Amino acid sequence: MKKIFTLFWGAAIASVLVSCFGGSGVAMRNGGEVTGQRSHAPMEPTPYGMIEIKRGYLQIGLQENDSLWGTMIPQKEISVDGFWMDQTEVTNSMYRQFVEWVRDSILRERMADPSFGGDETYKIETDKFGDPVKPHLNWNKPLPWRKPNEDQARALESVYKTHPIDGTKMLDDRQLNYRYEIFDYEKAALRKYRLNPEERVLNTDIAVDPEEVVMISKDTAYIDENGKIVRETINRPLSSLYDFLNTYIVPVYPDTTVWVNDFPNANNGVYMKNYFSSPAYNDYPVVGVTWEQAQAFCAWRTEYLLRGMGAEARYIQRYRLPTEVEWEFAARGREGNPFPWESQESKNEKGCFFANFKPDRGNYTEDGNLITSRVGIYGANSNGLFDMAGNVAEWTNTVFTEAGVNAMADVNPELRYDAAKEDPYFLKRKSVRGGSWKDPLSFIRSAWRTWEYQNHPRSFVGFRCVRSKAATVSSNTSDKKKR
Repeated sequence: MKKIFTLFWGAAIASVLVSCFGGSGVAMRNGGEVTGQRSHAPMEPTPYGMIEIKRGYLQIGLQENDSLWGTMIPQKEISVDGFWMDQTEVTNSMYRQFVEWVRDSILRERMADPSFGGDETYKIETDKFGDPVKPHLNWNKPLPWRKPNEDQARALESVYKTHPIDGTKMLDDRQLNYRYEIFDYEKAALRKYRLNPEERVLNTDIAVDPEEVVMISKDTAYIDENGKIVRETINRPLSSLYDFLNTYIVPVYPDTTVWVNDFPNANNGVYMKNYFSSPAYNDYPVVGVTWEQAQAFCAWRTEYLLRGMGAEARYIQRYRLPTEVEWEFAARGREGNPFPWESQESKNEKGCFFANFKPDRGNYTEDGNLITSRVGIYGANSNGLFDMAGNVAEWTNTVFTEAGVNAMADVNPELRYDAAKEDPYFLKRKSVRGGSWKDPLSFIRSAWRTWEYQNHPRSFVGFRCVRSKAATVSSNTSDKKKR
């Protein structure tokens, strides 16, 4: 009887230990060893219209000083992680989709406004159970373009204006403003901005001041009672994560007058009237877009993508402008060539030009084009990218400094500065790469650097987007050719 009792008591103790320590579950199956949690890596399909640029190494800049212009081009050996890049420059038709989305969002707001009939079905304020949700537009309900009632017709007409001289009906570009918010994850991650004072300093010899006031600056914007966009940079004590949420309101319609303003004493009025609005130029690169407008397009493109995705959206990175170094890395191809093609010449063996640029003094048409060309009609570089030289120069996300890459890290280099409205104008220079249809051969080299002010549109500057990859994968490079 004593033996039976002992066995029972031992079993009971074992049962208690099993229940306390996880028992015959994972710990027993793994023999008590830490083996890690396994899960499936997210599958990221190739984004529409983009090309994968695989990570690699390159010596950025020129080996020697520019002999023609005497310009110093900084050089440095760098490494860049992989990313996705638009195969072509953003076209008029792509950017027009953005403009019309902004127009349609304004119209849906007005359709739901009581002063325009108050059709509540254009705005969702409750879920399917009747519980309140954050009000948002109903994009599943089409706009009544064909047979609007009287109130709807007033709403539709409200975003258009009529030219007082020739009577042309056109979009009222003053109303076409896009509001977006960007949370600055990198700034919020800096130790000096931690909400908990004890986390700001790791040196245990330094006493923590729990009353320390940490100042932050954030961008905000609003529309005043006169309909004018007011931009401000607020400086205030750190109080919450909302201090890293920046708000922007950007007019989105391109400045079509750049064709006249960039070329005084020239007859370019036809481009001013037709280049952005005519379907004949659908597949031509959009121009007249500032760096600020390009940033807004990237934000909208991200919002547009994420709206159609499910849980996997949390892994997807934002669309953005490329860094200056990413742009050069992608342009020079897998071989690191001075141009996006292999040779130093401007033509292939058949006498065909490699890009749309200014081949000869005054003779813009020698390459077959007068101004911009349809995207993708010249050959791609070894990365599969079109028009990385000529056609239009392209905005990058990098602030322009003469030091260039020498002021940056050698892994994923970037030099970013979000200039406040009150900053001196020279701090608002952004790096522009690639050269354009109006530039000579030496200006379309991949290493050539120039700049433009972030609020200044040009008839020869456009852009393309990039997106960081959701994950990088290790690989054995022993059998691969170095870049």
